[in-house]
Amino acid sequence: MNVKQTSSDQVSDSESDWQKTPYSNLIRYVPSGTYFARIKVKGKLIRRSLKTKTLSVAKLRLADLEKLERKRANSSTAVLQGKMTFGNALAAYKERLENNPAVKPSTKEYYAFRIKALLESWPGLEKKDVSQISNSECAAWGADNARQTSSSSHNHTVSILRHVFQIAIENGARYDNPALAAKRAKERTKKQIKLPESDQFEKLVREIRNSGSGFAQPAGDLVEFLAYGGFRKTEARYVTWADCDFVRGEITVKGHPETGTKNSEIRRVPMIPEMRKLLENIKIEQPDDLPNKSVMRVYECKKSIGSACKKLEIARFTHHDLRHLFATKCIESGVDIPTVSRWLGHKDGGALAMKVYGHLRNQHSTSMAQKVVFSKTPQTTVASLPLQKDEPTTAEPQKKTAAQVKAKYSYPWWASPEATEIFWGQANEPVQIVPLPKYLQSAKTAMGREVFEQELAEPQALLDELLERVGTSVMEKLKAKISPSIKQQAA
Repeated sequence: MNVKQTSSDQVSDSESDWQKTPYSNLIRYVPSGTYFARIKVKGKLIRRSLKTKTLSVAKLRLADLEKLERKRANSSTAVLQGKMTFGNALAAYKERLENNPAVKPSTKEYYAFRIKALLESWPGLEKKDVSQISNSECAAWGADNARQTSSSSHNHTVSILRHVFQIAIENGARYDNPALAAKRAKERTKKQIKLPESDQFEKLVREIRNSGSGFAQPAGDLVEFLAYGGFRKTEARYVTWADCDFVRGEITVKGHPETGTKNSEIRRVPMIPEMRKLLENIKIEQPDDLPNKSVMRVYECKKSIGSACKKLEIARFTHHDLRHLFATKCIESGVDIPTVSRWLGHKDGGALAMKVYGHLRNQHSTSMAQKVVFSKTPQTTVASLPLQKDEPTTAEPQKKTAAQVKAKYSYPWWASPEATEIFWGQANEPVQIVPLPKYLQSAKTAMGREVFEQELAEPQALLDELLERVGTSVMEKLKAKISPSIKQQAA
């Protein structure tokens, strides 16, 4: 029996397996019950699955498929004849984009919006012969579009234009890519985010809840939920009661049921006290909610936030700014950057978190500045080795030179070829023996990630993370190898 491969099913060519329907070009595959389109376009017979067993759905999909296949055939004919409009190439680009499983639905929607903007910004482009569009035309469009829109939007549109012309090149409709003449715009510095202070945030939530709107309470819940968990708006809508573990005190973030989170990984965010209180209050109001029901009753509250900010005369902010607020609060409370990074769902070990969320508000910055002093004997927060037997316990600082400190060690860890030994030794030694650049590089190598100079001020956090990375046995070996000599202990 002959077998023919289709886009979705492997089906038999036996006539007995196929059933005609009252509608032309629509047939049903009996073994599976799936409906297929059977159409002839430009003399070529096409049989393709409509991926449904429902007749009404099949009829709608048949019409769409016929239109698509005839449009595709016309484009192919035009290319063979040496003619291809920009619209033909754009249709092929749209098809590739739609059939690319690696591109998320939200991204496809954004690109569709940018394609629409491209066609509006360049009247008549769709009907132009791709071989007749010049570099100077693309350059002129690029210069004008860069003035009319934001740099990021312009750059995405330029990227689409270049991809469309690349399709024309692949089909032999032209030799070069004129869109390369459309220059990308320099990304402008992002505006400084003005986050509300603690008292302002509390007033804002009260204002939203007391606004009198029918969605006042759900909107207030969403604002607090985003601020206390650092979720993206698109993540918060899919958090269910089953994801809230009150015993372990954490919330599992899975994201969209099909596409997941932004980085496609599930993460767990701890319930801070305010979050637990919020969820418990919502539970009291909705005691019968099912485990798989979303915790949030609304998924956006842009107008509520805007109205409350305007009434309280505070800087307006977005849903995403509440994620900034969560990260900033965590950093101000002393949570280390790598941990905040994991809670936010970053995969770079803290590099992005340091760049984006490392800012601290003026009030916190001022208080931290009081800890900065200049003196002959720098005060360091580096954790020291545990006191050895008979070692003095006085809190008075003892001035020691690097040479004196080196003399107490039987093993010269500062000259070791192993970065982990250098990092661990210096992190546990109050006196600076290793030059800062070498210490920083050793920390990066030992941790296996980007380490920022600011993190060296809190070595205990780095040592705790190192323990998680290398394990207890390795740390015990380091401790045994890098310790003051017996002779020095006796002295």
